[in-house]
Formats: sequence, C-alpha cells, structure tokens
Amino acid sequence: MQKTIHVFGSLNMDLVCRAPRLPQPGETVLGTDFATLPGGKGANQAVAAARLGAATAMVGRVGDDAFGRQLLQELQGAGVDASGVAAAAGVPTGVAAIAVDDSGQNTIVVVPGANGKVGEKDVSRLAAQLLPGDTLLLQLEVPLGAVVAAAKAARARGATVILDPAPAPDDLPPECFKAVDILTPNQTEASQLTGLVVNDVATAQAAANRLVQRGVSVAIVKLGDRGVVVADRQCTFHQPALPVKAVDTVAAGDAFNGGLAVALAEGMSLEEAVQFASAVAAASVMVPGAQASMPERSRVEALRIGLKHL
Repeated sequence: MQKTIHVFGSLNMDLVCRAPRLPQPGETVLGTDFATLPGGKGANQAVAAARLGAATAMVGRVGDDAFGRQLLQELQGAGVDASGVAAAAGVPTGVAAIAVDDSGQNTIVVVPGANGKVGEKDVSRLAAQLLPGDTLLLQLEVPLGAVVAAAKAARARGATVILDPAPAPDDLPPECFKAVDILTPNQTEASQLTGLVVNDVATAQAAANRLVQRGVSVAIVKLGDRGVVVADRQCTFHQPALPVKAVDTVAAGDAFNGGLAVALAEGMSLEEAVQFASAVAAASVMVPGAQASMPERSRVEALRIGLKHL
C-alpha cells in the first residue's frame, strides 16, 4: 500500500512585490511587478510532495473568503487531498507579504489569519488519517502547541515526523525535540535554536550535532547555495547545492522538505534522500513563485541527469 505524506500547517495567499533590490529600514524602493500567488509553508510542502508523485493530504485552516477558496482549488488542482482543510469563521485567510529582488533574495512578513486558529480539532482530524509508515510534515506558521500535539500523535501511530522550524523560533520545548525524527532548520533558525553563529559548513555541522544531542534523530541545516549539512547519531556530512542559476528562492526550503519526505517514503537512504531533495530545491529556484515553482518529478530527474553530464 502506498504511504501517504501528511502535511499539518499553514495556507497563505502570497502578495509578491518585485524590485531591483530590497529596501533598507525606512526606505521606499520602486517595484517592477506584483502578483497574488498561493503559498503558506504547509501548502507549499503539500504541493511539492504531490507533484513528485506522492499520495498527499493536507490539514489546516483558511478563512471563509475568496483567498481561502482559491487556495483550496490550487491544492486540489495539484493532486492534494484537501478534505482536512477547514474554513475558520470570522477570520481572514493568512497572507504573506513578500519582496523579491533581482538576485532572487527575499524578505517575508506573514499575517497568520486562519492559521492562528489551528488547534485540537485539527490535530484530531489529522490523527484519524495517520497510518504506520506514513510521513508528517510540520512547520511553525500555526500555533506551536498544535504542532507539538500533531508530532506526538504521529509518533504514536508509527509515522515519521519532519519539522521545518520556520519562522525562526526563540526555542522549542524539549518535548518537541523528542517527538521529531528529522529537524530541518536554515542557518538563521539553527542559530536561534542552538545559540551558535551558523554562517558556514563548519558551524552548521556543530549546530546539527547539537540539535541531535537535544533529541532529534536527524538534523539537516540548510545553507542555501552552499547546500545542506546533515547529522545523525552516527555521522555528519555535507551535501553541496546543485549549480543552477536562482531566479527566486521563495519556498526553496519547502521544496526540499517535500522532496525529502517523498524520497524517504520511497525507501531511499538518508544520503540518497538528501541528494534528491537538493535536486527538488534546485529545480524550484529556477522558477518564480512559491507553489508555482514546485517541480514535477520529470523536471527533477531531467535536472539530475543533465548535471551528471556536465
């Protein structure tokens, strides 16, 4: 029976502004383009997994408004089972205001809206769907208490739990580390969680090892165009990024997590899964947008084959 990738998390409408460069505090920069695009770290990861061919189900909340209805349509169009996404009365759908510069770098302000209402009922809805061998993808754009409860429910049912600790938290409770199998912070989040200054491969290795010591089975620190550092209880290794030209780095981390979940569910080793996830992330940065950049399996495989022949 095919294993299912479950995603418990956020759905946002991304309001994307493009400009030659990102503004400094107090500065106004004239933009060049604007678009409304479906996003939210949870929904992005769900679309990433579904486009790679995995059976994928999403649990979360949207507002009873036009943005919410559009987000549900986008999930369903990507092949995600969105029956676990509820409409929260009296609050708007979450939004993310994103500024992207000509180099592909970005800044993001998230207003949670309905995502802030995710709670016990949603955890119960998730728990009813989970089976042994499934995978649960988590992020931190919904209340932390609900995230921890979802992780515990998944572990109790024999599912693998992958947490993307973003937005960067001040810290996570000890029970969260113990309920998570794989933690995937970027360098900013790794710095927040460990108290170390993470700015290169060596410091990422130290941070990853410290996170494993705190209770997770695997820590993967994302370093953008420098790749990722992976640590488990036996070893640490560095996986370089694939050499591609980045157009837009929005949701590259979500693409990585979706790819990682799919690869592990298919039985790949940790090293193979990280290599595959890195290719998914590389394919995503070559296309603008969040969910729009999540690649089909054929594009990821073509990229991997093409780079082997360089």
